[in-house]
Amino acid sequence: MINMETTMSNTTYQYQLNPNLEQIDWSNVRSLFQKVAWKHRIAEEIALAFKNSTTTIFVYDDDRIIAFGRVVGDGRYYAMLADIVVDPEYQGKGLGKYLVTALNDTLVNYHFVNLSAAPGADRFYKSLGWKKQTTSYIWPQGPKQLRQHCEPE
Repeated sequence: MINMETTMSNTTYQYQLNPNLEQIDWSNVRSLFQKVAWKHRIAEEIALAFKNSTTTIFVYDDDRIIAFGRVVGDGRYYAMLADIVVDPEYQGKGLGKYLVTALNDTLVNYHFVNLSAAPGADRFYKSLGWKKQTTSYIWPQGPKQLRQHCEPE
């Protein structure tokens, strides 16, 4: 676990890279997913997903989690950034950029690093240097994913 501080918009936030996940308030994490209107999630399942991740990061304002993200990967060749979430009250302060950059910096020499962006986040990721992939495919898990993440047939 790495504990650090970062200052953005004249405010200092604490962050933890690969913290002890037993100490995370998973109900708070679930509520952040709800605040950004992502598909309903269960706290225990979120905890398991993070425990199965190769890298995790949490950003705090005092003791409250305000942003988080993780990497799903095999530890060497393939990695995917996942669950990049910033509390809407803290968006626009550079926290999303910080999460993506900090996670991506842990993936030096990987062969493939990708992510699935939330609808409408294209410009944000492109501003960080990410490129839209032409050879990526999805198995839609319902009509909403089909509509939001797939090209028209």
